[in-house]
Amino acid sequence: MEDFLSALHGRGTESRAEMALDAEGRVLALRVRTIADMGAYPRNASVAIQLMVGPWVSTSIYDIKLVDFAFTAVLTNTATTGPYRGAGRPEAIFLIERLMDTAARKLRLDPAELRRRNMIAPTQMPYKNAMGQTYDSGSFEKIMDQGLALADWGGFAAREAASRAAGKLRGRGIATFLEWTGGNVFEERVTIAVKGDGSIEIYATTQGMGQGIATSYAQLAVDVFGVALERIQVVFGDSDRGSGFGSAGSRSLFTAGSAVKVAADKTVDTARDLAADALEVATADVEYRAGTFQVVGTDRAIGLFDLAARQPEGRIFIDSTSSVSGPTWPNGCHICEVEIEPETGEVHIASYASVNDAGRVVNPMIVEGQIVGGALQGIGQAMCEEVIYDAETGQPLTASFMDYTLPRADMVADYATRLDSSIPCLTNPLGVKGVGELGTIGATPALVNAVSDALARAGRAEAADRLRMPLGAPQIWNLLRG
Repeated sequence: MEDFLSALHGRGTESRAEMALDAEGRVLALRVRTIADMGAYPRNASVAIQLMVGPWVSTSIYDIKLVDFAFTAVLTNTATTGPYRGAGRPEAIFLIERLMDTAARKLRLDPAELRRRNMIAPTQMPYKNAMGQTYDSGSFEKIMDQGLALADWGGFAAREAASRAAGKLRGRGIATFLEWTGGNVFEERVTIAVKGDGSIEIYATTQGMGQGIATSYAQLAVDVFGVALERIQVVFGDSDRGSGFGSAGSRSLFTAGSAVKVAADKTVDTARDLAADALEVATADVEYRAGTFQVVGTDRAIGLFDLAARQPEGRIFIDSTSSVSGPTWPNGCHICEVEIEPETGEVHIASYASVNDAGRVVNPMIVEGQIVGGALQGIGQAMCEEVIYDAETGQPLTASFMDYTLPRADMVADYATRLDSSIPCLTNPLGVKGVGELGTIGATPALVNAVSDALARAGRAEAADRLRMPLGAPQIWNLLRG
């Protein structure tokens, strides 16, 4: 497979990647060369993300045994880089997914079929990739098949014909991928106080920042305590109570959420002992259900909050620290279809479909919102977002949002998002997988692959391999005209 070159950030970072394949289209080896722009003042996070986290997922969901990677950090006269939703994983996945589509076109294979031939099978789990990272679970072909059905992959020819009749070019792009989550910080502290006033207070060192994590923690507590959601109070951001790694790397639910579950179970166990003393029976004779401890086979009982009120401090308090055993590996299949106006080079996203393996799902509405919102951010990276500097001075020319193009909700005509919760994560007691960044990672290659496909179908296959983000109309117009 010949070299494929792409610019990833709209900045100085560039990567060259190539794959070796056998006659059946199975990948034998992957080579990546990256020069990573750190800006003028590199930070630990920016270096680790581009030189370590990205490489960890570069082989993605594919059974690629041999890799040859070289990643070089360079200092430039531009602003310092830092993590932004997905950070490192979108760039790595972009490379492998663009290579997959380029290879499929050259081998005259359906892009989905080439991916299928190279996917890690469920029977290979746990699977250690070439970078030494272990995937605990995954059924990647199953997720792709659901994605193909949701996007009506087989009906594309009719839609392309309709677009052609309207004077437009149409293309489709697919990305099948996974991501690493957790920040490799797996221990979390949670405190729970059951109060005599009828409330349960949960303190965690993660932070709510619009991702709905307080709601998810409260739901997990309700599952254990069996009380109304309104009785649960979740507290964040009080450094007098404790400090921790915080919310980063899509870790909040699977680390701190698991810690909430463990702490809640400990609280009920402790309260059962107290209830047994109050009821003057053995602990084994006391059962707990929906906020009440009851002696088995009798009508003798005491409420959870009444029990808390009897304690010296008027509460039952648990301080619990627990750990999960490793990161999570959420994954998905994202499929995008575009129409291109050949006279102007404008790209319109006709449809976007995704099926996502998030493990156990605590709150489907929150998870779907995370994925759709993330996908729009990934689309923004591919379509319009670019920080532009003066080449000589390093002066930013996109210095405010008056000059910088942000993605908009109306950029996608039709979203279809589905969750598969049948493949639980095995590294945490909840079985959940981090999803805060998943949509971002799949969107960028899916969209660029779709535009590339449209160009190739228009007889511009060479131009399709030269696409650079962002996909502005002038670039597409020029590529269509050679």
